[in-house]
Amino acid sequence: MRPTPHKAIVTSALAVAAVVAALLPGTTATAAEPTACAPAQLIGNGGFENGTSPWTQSSTSVITSRSGQSAHGGSGFAWLDGTGTTHTDTLSQSVTVPAGCAATLTFWLHVDTAETTSSTAYDKLTAKIGGTTLASYSNLDKNTGYVKKSFDVSAFAGQTVTVAFTGTEDSSLQTSFVLDDIALDTSAATTPGDTTRTPAAPSYTVSLTSNSTGTGWTGHESVTFTNASATALSEIYLRLWDNYHGTCSAPPITVSNLTGGTAGALSVACTALEVALPAPLAQGQSTTIGFDLGITVPSGADRFGYDGAFSMIGNALPVLAIRDGSGWHLDPYTNNGESFYSLAADFKVTLDHPSSLLVPATGTSVDTPGTSGRTVTTATAAKVRDFAWAAGPFSKISGTSPGGVPVNIYSVSGISSSSAQSMLTTAKSAVDAHAGRFGAYPYGELDAVIDNNFWFGGMEYPGFVLDLVSTTALTHEIGHQWWYGIVGDDEYNSPWLDEAFTDYATDLAQGLTGTNCWNNVSWASSAEKITNSMAYWDAHSSRYSTVVYGYGKCALHDLRRLIGDTAMTNLLKSYAGSHWYGVSTTAEFKAAAQAATSTDLTSFWTTHRIDG
Repeated sequence: MRPTPHKAIVTSALAVAAVVAALLPGTTATAAEPTACAPAQLIGNGGFENGTSPWTQSSTSVITSRSGQSAHGGSGFAWLDGTGTTHTDTLSQSVTVPAGCAATLTFWLHVDTAETTSSTAYDKLTAKIGGTTLASYSNLDKNTGYVKKSFDVSAFAGQTVTVAFTGTEDSSLQTSFVLDDIALDTSAATTPGDTTRTPAAPSYTVSLTSNSTGTGWTGHESVTFTNASATALSEIYLRLWDNYHGTCSAPPITVSNLTGGTAGALSVACTALEVALPAPLAQGQSTTIGFDLGITVPSGADRFGYDGAFSMIGNALPVLAIRDGSGWHLDPYTNNGESFYSLAADFKVTLDHPSSLLVPATGTSVDTPGTSGRTVTTATAAKVRDFAWAAGPFSKISGTSPGGVPVNIYSVSGISSSSAQSMLTTAKSAVDAHAGRFGAYPYGELDAVIDNNFWFGGMEYPGFVLDLVSTTALTHEIGHQWWYGIVGDDEYNSPWLDEAFTDYATDLAQGLTGTNCWNNVSWASSAEKITNSMAYWDAHSSRYSTVVYGYGKCALHDLRRLIGDTAMTNLLKSYAGSHWYGVSTTAEFKAAAQAATSTDLTSFWTTHRIDG
């Protein structure tokens, strides 16, 4: 963050973006070669908005928009069974999964039944790919809305297979299996062996209960992780980032009753907690630590703070610090930008809160009734670098982008309905524009919280952004879903890798070409470089946005003009694909750019002050 509008930079000099390197979920992996796999969505007409092709259905009534059921997004959906008689419906589509790709099949399922049993599966739906059954559902899985299902189908890379759904119904009492927004997304498949960054493959499980206003949360967090390094892990560090917003004597984030290790001293202004492991963790070994967690949200319209009745809770969950070739990364919090450097992880977060509060969050959320006027929101997110949420009596509107991404806009009081609608339109357009250039959006849904009191402009988290009412700012924050979220980076030491790339992406989404923008560059000193760290920018804060956002995106526009539009388009899409869920470095981007052109780029990097 910074004292002028942060991330979104709500000025004519708005800037954006990030680039990163590869670590696929559940593995410790090195980046694949940029040509390994271009991210793509393989299912045709997965939202059933364009007739029936290329689906094969057992009857003309399976793909429908008729009354009695409703779509997850748009108007079309697939309705299997629901007759109340002995009946079978099928739906299938053939797809070719490219070799060298990781692949994930997702779909949204609603089960509506007249069966009253709580123990017998009378009516069933089976989901298959090729000859493999992925899952079976029944009348026992009935729900009031859609639930997202996700499966790793990477084993079918290099094959042409059929994705098929079969619904069978017995002789009485209908069960309807309603499918929508089916997708098969590919990303770069990488091979195990990255021993640079550890702990790897983190999996966080969190259960929290709020007070009556959503400003206080207590509960438990656990994290399972694996040591990827040949050097044993004797300790790990938890980053308690939001203790920056308090004092060591009165910290907003408290950790107690730790299990699986021994809590050591707090350091780095109480934002880092050392945990000694009971025994050194060898390469390939996994372990789990757990602790009780307390969160007290301070006053203020901040990325961690409450604005009236509305709480924004970013960076509040303790996350693992990274140890790499340079040692443990225990950089200080910066209010001028970001310090957050983390590996892609899985989160399951349960938030128990008053039913009067809406709780948008990272990932896909399901609400279930709690006790005494409370609601339990369970949010699950795969392969994300962080988890954030908000709580308050928001006004909510929803829609689905033409590309099939569900988008929700949550507005604080004082935001007009027309402004909220404008932000929904912007979000739907932006998420599809970025996905078309850099690869399919993987996070299921996108939540945006709108508050014109945000002093920092906007802030990005995976699947969840904070923003002002600003078309450019929101387009920027959504661009960060790729440049920081999907393609990670060390935000403290290489902030240009997410900000400059995101600002460049924002320009492209808005049809801006950066014509002559490099002609207006004026360096403040010989030490000033696009690739400087936040340590430098915190000492020269007035120049941060100008150089990192503005000069950074201008450098990328210049690179495009030098190597050509087609080469630049292919470079960024393949680079994102090869660093999907990984961590990018400046050196890796420079190498990829050089490989994309026959022109020697040495003088280009020097002229544009891009070191690394």
